[in-house]
Order: sequence, then C-alpha cells, then structure tokens
Amino acid sequence: MPAAPSSLTDPAIGQLLTAVRALGSDRARLLPVLAAVPDPRARRGIRHKLAVILGLAVCAVLAGSRSFAAIAEWAADTDQGTRDALGVTGVVPSESTFRRTLQQL
Repeated sequence: MPAAPSSLTDPAIGQLLTAVRALGSDRARLLPVLAAVPDPRARRGIRHKLAVILGLAVCAVLAGSRSFAAIAEWAADTDQGTRDALGVTGVVPSESTFRRTLQQL
C-alpha cells in the first residue's frame, strides 16, 4: 500500500529536512535563500508567497514536524511575531497548500 500524502515517509518532507540540515550555521540567510526558489505553481489562485510557505515548513521541520499535517498544525499555532518574521500576511497556509506546494518542488 502506498504511503499517505501526509505520511512521515513522504519524499518532500525528507528533502526539506535534508536541505535544512545542510544550512548548518547559515540559517540567518534562510529567508533570502527561500525567496530565490522558483515558484512552480501557476499564477492563478496563489494566496501565499512561496517563500512564506517554505519558511513556515522549514521552521516546522526544525521544530520536529514530520508530516504535512504536523507542519500545518505548527504553522497555525505560531504567534504573530513568528508570522511577521516569516512574512505571513493574512491566514496561515492550510495542510493541502503545504502538501501540494512542497510536492511540486
């Protein structure tokens, strides 16, 4: 049986974790690096900047999240200061937004 999209074994989560670990002590440069990632999504319907989605996902993974549902839960639980620091405007991305976006990368 294939793994569920929010499974701990999803390749997108593993790749994100590997990329975060590779940053090491250069984490202060995280947001500029994420802003340079090409956005694979179609322009129509985009509500959240890719760098915001990636920033939230990276922080959630660093905090121990290992599934799309856990990433979305972590993001929803962040305080306003964290959201401001990561460039979140309006609502936090949903689990399906994290899943679809990260799987497209």
